Amino acid sequence: MSDPQQPHSSAALVVPPSPTGGPTGGPTAGPGGAPMGGPGRAWRVVAGGRGFVWLALAVATVFVLPVLAVVVNVFAPSGGAWSHLVDTVLPHYIANTLWLVLGVGLGVPVIGAGTAWLVTMCRFPGRRVFEWALILPLAVPAYVMAYTYTDFLQFTGPVQSLLRDMTGWGAGEYVFPEIRSLGGAMVMLTFVLYPYTYLLCRAAFLEQSVCALEVSRTLGCGPFGSFFRVALPLARPSIAAGTALALMETLADYGTVSFFGVPTFTTGVIKAWIGLGDRVAAAQLASALLALVFLVLVLERWSRGRARYHQATLRYQRLPDYRLPGWRGALAFLACAVPLAIGFLLPAAILLKMTLEAGDQQFGARFFALAVNSFSLAGLTAILAAVLACLLAYGARVRPGRLTGLANRTVALGYAVPGAVVAVGTLLPLAFFDNAIDGFMRETFGLSTGLIFTGTIFALVYAYLVRFLAVSLNTVEASLAKVRPSMDDAARSLGQGPVGTLVRVHVPLMWAGLSTAGLLVFVDVMKELPATLVMRPFNFDTLAVRAYNLASDERLSEAATASLVIVAVGILPLILLSRTIARARPGEDLPKAAPPAAE
Repeated sequence: MSDPQQPHSSAALVVPPSPTGGPTGGPTAGPGGAPMGGPGRAWRVVAGGRGFVWLALAVATVFVLPVLAVVVNVFAPSGGAWSHLVDTVLPHYIANTLWLVLGVGLGVPVIGAGTAWLVTMCRFPGRRVFEWALILPLAVPAYVMAYTYTDFLQFTGPVQSLLRDMTGWGAGEYVFPEIRSLGGAMVMLTFVLYPYTYLLCRAAFLEQSVCALEVSRTLGCGPFGSFFRVALPLARPSIAAGTALALMETLADYGTVSFFGVPTFTTGVIKAWIGLGDRVAAAQLASALLALVFLVLVLERWSRGRARYHQATLRYQRLPDYRLPGWRGALAFLACAVPLAIGFLLPAAILLKMTLEAGDQQFGARFFALAVNSFSLAGLTAILAAVLACLLAYGARVRPGRLTGLANRTVALGYAVPGAVVAVGTLLPLAFFDNAIDGFMRETFGLSTGLIFTGTIFALVYAYLVRFLAVSLNTVEASLAKVRPSMDDAARSLGQGPVGTLVRVHVPLMWAGLSTAGLLVFVDVMKELPATLVMRPFNFDTLAVRAYNLASDERLSEAATASLVIVAVGILPLILLSRTIARARPGEDLPKAAPPAAE
């Protein structure tokens, strides 16, 4: 009789680790240091795959260039602008940025990890809806949240108007929190970014073995005792990684802090570039911001130390559902409903109301032209990101080694770089190439080529790829890791080379992963604001720029139309991502364990 905790199907596949390590790390070493691709099977270097190594190195060189351009300009003479910034606004940039990091760093893990545990392990009203709905705030850009809550909470807004009607108070007779402040920016960013921690913690809780939880139960721990003493420590890497992602997005944010009038490093970079016209000062501020980003990454890595959090068992069964009756279920419902309402439902309702009542006065041909610009940029970037990610991930599979691994990790660094830094770093080398080409053509042929790169969408798409290629690469690597090495062997035995194997075998098998990667990049590009503001060609606006410009002019109702479209575009990919995570747990097809009673 078979063990009820083992998978019933004898044909269950053992998924080999990726050639780049798990989903994203280094090659898994077998006996004697040979790279392994699964039990009893070694990853072999494919003949004729050397071209993928050169491709990976070329892509890594091209995509690390903006970061190097920013760092090199740290030592360039700034003509006194840097000294002026240090004496006047730099202390405010540092203080406000650090306060934002501290506030978001405390709020995001509490909301994300807490709600992830509730929807994964507990049974209460609305749980099935919250499983996917709690991810929806990621579809709302932080700057859109800022616009909606400013309209909702300002003096003439519905909340304060209702308060005055109910109490009879007049202006100056009561104190109401100011939303356009540093504290307001903390709240906006926290409720928009907590899904990063929620997603990673939910995946971590789904992967945890029931054995560890059952042991804690035998030692007298109830559901919440098991959470604090077992599940939470095991999920610590996911909590740290999710919080680090949220903090990097906080450091990259421009629309929220700019609209609220909170000076940070990101607003300083934009002002130095556009307002002062000083590229060196902008690059130096961008370098300081880049140093903060890498400090966050180093602290996240240091917090782990040498601790390891892997499972000590491969025995899985379905996770138990802790029943939360009565007031416990009501509290769990509120704990999930409040962040969802603040982060998505209320902003979406406000945007819809403002759109129907007023909306964009240019709704029509002009608005659809903006929509076409946004969709064209997002679509082109998504396709290129998916193709490049596929080639890079497959190159690391057929030619595993230090060069391909280093190249892929270098490309992945772009996601840690804020959009304002990417914009400055992209414009510096592209402007150099534009000037060099124009000078050569003038001297040789007497012709002026103008701005070949920086004056077109080429530079904008390049900046988007530098920023978001890591999102696509991580998704594709995880999908490619699920393709068994025997597929490569079968294709080679039939006469297919590396390219033929990729096109005829791997791409069809990874089509869902490639589509997901493209959708995620599409949504990120639709929301991106700092890089678009700095690098867009003349007379070329997007929905994000339109919403920002209208909101900056206090035309919030008109900004609602573009903002609502951006939010709507992001909903479907996020729901698909949530469903993918929910189906990822090993042993999900096994009989459910008896649910223990709540404490």
